[in-house]
Order: sequence, then C-alpha cells, then structure tokens
Amino acid sequence: MEIERKYLITKLPEGATDFPCHRIEQGYLSTDPVVRVRREDDTYYLTYKSKGLMEREEYNLPLTKDSYDHLIKKADGHILTKKRYLLPLKGSDHLTIELDIFEGPYEGLMLAEVEFQSREEAETFTAPDWFGKDVTFSGEYQNSRLSRLI
Repeated sequence: MEIERKYLITKLPEGATDFPCHRIEQGYLSTDPVVRVRREDDTYYLTYKSKGLMEREEYNLPLTKDSYDHLIKKADGHILTKKRYLLPLKGSDHLTIELDIFEGPYEGLMLAEVEFQSREEAETFTAPDWFGKDVTFSGEYQNSRLSRLI
C-alpha cells in the first residue's frame, strides 16, 4: 500500500539540489488501471497502481533493460523525465521528501511527495514552510494524468 501526500513547489529552499538524486524516465501503458514502466538510473520496473489519491495499492516488478526498451515504445502519451532529489525531512527519523524536478514538456514543474507508514501519519502531517499547495486530493498532478496532457 502506498500512502503519500503531494505538494506543488514554486520555490526551492537553499541547498535542495545538493542532495542525492535519481534520473527517472517513465511512460504509461495504461492509465485506467495505471500500468507504468520506469527507468530509475540503471534499474527498470513495471508498476501497477490501483485507483486512489492519498492511498492506493502499488506493485513493482523488476524488468530487464531490453524489456523496458521494448515496453517504453508502447507507452501512450508523453514520456515523463525528471530528476528526483531525496531530502531528509527535518524532525523525522524515517520520512523523506521526494522532490521531483521535471524536464521535457513539463520543464520547470516541481512536485514534492512524502510517503507515510499509515493513514493517520499522513493525515496529521505538517508540511515544511517551503511546500506550496497540497495537490494530493486533486489528482491534477498525478504522473499518469500528466502523461496525457499538453
């Protein structure tokens, strides 16, 4: 089960891009249900996600590079590319901010996600001051939806 909150970022805090990052490329074979292929650095996945906004089931299956290369060509819509920075959340011993800075057709879009261990933890979360609008429940910034826009 994936439990996460998502925020629109308009201004980065100083040093945000000094943290470790991953290069991500992903495409969607289906958006209903969500079936995605992703390359994260040199690792490849096929992912299924159930419906939902803050909570949903998620299953990741490993792929080979050849399988990924074959499947990404079958993706509908835009292939999304982004850098994902992993920032420790101040005051937490287990939460990490996943800061996505998009490239390509969404150049300049920045989103922050925080994954939680429980619904209660997600519901009582207080976002850092630099986080912008909470877009968790709008669905507007789900990557599967972004792949179909523009």
